[in-house]
Amino acid sequence: MKRIGKIIATEKVPTTVDEFFFWTDKKLIIKPFDVIKVSHLNDSVTFGVVEEISHLTDGASFLAGYISSDFGEVDSKSYTNRIGMNYIKARVVGNTKNIYTPVLDGAVVTLADANDVTKALGLEKIKNPLPCGIIEMYEGEDKIKIPVNFNSHFLIGPEGAHLNISGISGLASKTSYAMFLLKSIQQRYVKDVENESVAFVFLNVKGRDLLAIDQANEELPENDKKMYDELGIETKPFENVKYFYPYSKDIKSTTYADIADVKSQQELKKGFQYKYLFEQDKESLDLLFANIDDPTQTMESIVSFITSGEGTFGNINNWGELNDEIKKYQEKGDTGKDKTISVLSWRKFYRLFRKSLERNLFFSNALSKDGKEVRLQESIKQIKKNDVFVIDIAKLDEEAQGFVFGDVMRAIYDLKLGQIDREDAEIPSKIIIFIDELNKYGSKDVPKNSPILHQLLDITERGRSLGIILFAAEQFKSDIHERVKGNCATHAFGRTNVIEVSKSDFSYMPTVYKSMLTRLEQGEYILQNPIFRSPLNIKFPRPLYKQFKNG
Repeated sequence: MKRIGKIIATEKVPTTVDEFFFWTDKKLIIKPFDVIKVSHLNDSVTFGVVEEISHLTDGASFLAGYISSDFGEVDSKSYTNRIGMNYIKARVVGNTKNIYTPVLDGAVVTLADANDVTKALGLEKIKNPLPCGIIEMYEGEDKIKIPVNFNSHFLIGPEGAHLNISGISGLASKTSYAMFLLKSIQQRYVKDVENESVAFVFLNVKGRDLLAIDQANEELPENDKKMYDELGIETKPFENVKYFYPYSKDIKSTTYADIADVKSQQELKKGFQYKYLFEQDKESLDLLFANIDDPTQTMESIVSFITSGEGTFGNINNWGELNDEIKKYQEKGDTGKDKTISVLSWRKFYRLFRKSLERNLFFSNALSKDGKEVRLQESIKQIKKNDVFVIDIAKLDEEAQGFVFGDVMRAIYDLKLGQIDREDAEIPSKIIIFIDELNKYGSKDVPKNSPILHQLLDITERGRSLGIILFAAEQFKSDIHERVKGNCATHAFGRTNVIEVSKSDFSYMPTVYKSMLTRLEQGEYILQNPIFRSPLNIKFPRPLYKQFKNG
């Protein structure tokens, strides 16, 4: 391969087992994340990843440059050329013979070929391969492109699990990257892994983003089609998709989806409206108050009082009767012997419950007999291998969104814990949940007693062993609860801002990587995964499913 420079080790800046510097031609175009190799002892080769690139001349100070330009004449011509060079800091990522003594001064540095790069970054002979993108290195005739695979066992278990994606809204393409990986899993994992099955539950939280994922993207550029081909992924949209919309008589008031599309899906038996029935779903009332600060746990006490049928609540048969009964209590308080719940607490509870009941028509007392209406929890508990369930919550208010998300997680948890009367062989061995805007449910500011936060913590801490995998996205990683993000084996970083990269979550990153995070383009991510020896700067193609420009 092309020789580009030699190692320099000085008294003040020696080479170490972790890093080294080398000089190179000042006109050579090389970038952070590029891999280079160095000749080392016993005919071994040490690999390094470029971190920082600097330019140095023999000028003693900035003033020297000013003076040599005829004291500040921009158009002047200098008759003496400065001696200059580029010098590069690289971080050691491996050695072909596991020799980790520092590389020696004067050792030759060369570019790496595709095989060298895969060795250096730990990408060769990946077991259980799952495409995650393409890395590009160097420029011009030296440019190389390498498809990159995860080891699926470190993405969706059993060795490691859960994915966290962060980046600013609009430019980071968080949903696009998550869906790219999920499509890769649906196509490759099911085919390649024996005795394993996977199902998917996506929550649509923005416009119509995920409401046509089984329809082809007719505007997919040729470059993206080529990238899918290089990654070994068929250019087909998601298969086995079912859509679940919040119930309303006119459909339009509870979803951003086109009414004609919803009706067409209903006719094809893949579109449904979901409801919450009093008898079966009253136990989930606590989820409505998940983000309400309740330090004295009075909301929790009222929910327990109601669901256990205490007082006069044992004779309630529907949501309307429940609302009327709570109204009575908020006028006179808990009439039980202990009177532990104050009138003020009942009033607060009544105000919040009434608002949710009035705004959300999915609180109902019966399902229609035409099969177009379903109880969401029951549908999820019947999910099958390779099924994709898209649950629309985009047009719901924040409390209702949390209620549905919490209910979905509980249903999946109950299913995987064996609390459902189904044969184990029929239940998918892995169920992947994808949710955007994780900050609403798993941030540091969510009340500690939130049942949704508890569910998230349980999934990230114990879900891997149960086969429940969380793919979650948010704008700012620093906002997320430490235990939620800390239990994610894989992290994907899209474009973000300078304030975010100054937070402790990015303290381990070299300064130049932080700077790059503020100017990544759409379709570009920095990945961190246990099998990678260094963070990777990857590119990925646009989604295979229909895109809505104004949705």
